[in-house]
Amino acid sequence: MKTVKNENSPELWLVVITLFSIMLGCRIGLSVRRVFEEVGKITVHFDSENLDSSMQLSNMSKIYVAPNPCKTEGLTTRVLAGHPDFSLRVNVGNETVRKPSYLLILTVGIRQKDIVAKIVSKFSDDFAIILFHYDGKTSEWDQFEWSQRAIHVSALTQAKWWYAKRFLHPDLVAQYEYIFMWDEDLGVEHFNAQEYIRLVKKYDLEISQPAVKSNTNLSWKMTQRRKNVEIHRFSEEPPEYCPNPFSPPCAGFVEIMAPVFSRKSWNCVWHMIQNDLVHGWGLDFAFWKCVEKPEEKIGVVDAQWIKHLVLPTLSDENKSINRTQARLEVRARSHAEWKEFERRMEEAEKQHSVKL
Repeated sequence: MKTVKNENSPELWLVVITLFSIMLGCRIGLSVRRVFEEVGKITVHFDSENLDSSMQLSNMSKIYVAPNPCKTEGLTTRVLAGHPDFSLRVNVGNETVRKPSYLLILTVGIRQKDIVAKIVSKFSDDFAIILFHYDGKTSEWDQFEWSQRAIHVSALTQAKWWYAKRFLHPDLVAQYEYIFMWDEDLGVEHFNAQEYIRLVKKYDLEISQPAVKSNTNLSWKMTQRRKNVEIHRFSEEPPEYCPNPFSPPCAGFVEIMAPVFSRKSWNCVWHMIQNDLVHGWGLDFAFWKCVEKPEEKIGVVDAQWIKHLVLPTLSDENKSINRTQARLEVRARSHAEWKEFERRMEEAEKQHSVKL
């Protein structure tokens, strides 16, 4: 009599697979439970200003959660407001707000009020005006009609680039096509803002400045006025200043005295301004980094030129020491900041090249 051998029947395999699935599911469930128990012990740490300190490897019980300041997911697109502007609004009644296309920014003291008034007179109503007051005097400007439509910001003894970093974020000035970042000690008898903008657009300049005429040697040759031309982009400096004729200060260069930035270039320049280096020395040697083809997109407008009056302004606000000493100390601080800015730029470029 032959014994019938039972081949692997489908029913037996089905039972085995079912039992194995049940055991695996129980195992996964227990593991997930342990994970959630551990997560319950973790401290979630919100810190939008000091990411590094909250991510120290020695304290792995903290997780940094990036904040979402917008929280716009629940809002309809019709209610979302875009970039702000500096247009003043009335408190009652209806109004028709005319939004200027350009922005003029001056860092001023009351002693130069007549010079500043002449500068402003060269700019039409198509310019919004911001005055940064380093001497704390704001109401003294009320005598000028245009002051009523200007924005006044005051912080004692602060320099232009200190203000720029804190009050001119690219989102705040995104409405304006060109941004004039000027000093207050400038003669403008031969300058017209509308004609200047026409030339900047004609030659497609992203960063520019009016040519400078001065009785001193404080301006680079690159920015000095040339006759019989509308603009220029190159200059010749002595070899010790200009080993490369296609780099600053021989090309792709304007000074920090009276630069004019396009909206696009300002978005880059603002991020390059250092929070603690307030005088801005050295920035002009790095402007070219914010423009593609700087030898073409950065230039000096000769047909609209200004005069550098070389007046002591911010340095004279230090009342604790005499004026001569104050000017020397401001200049020394400016040179020190320049060296520090160069060091930071070189270090940043080295780190960037290593990552590449």
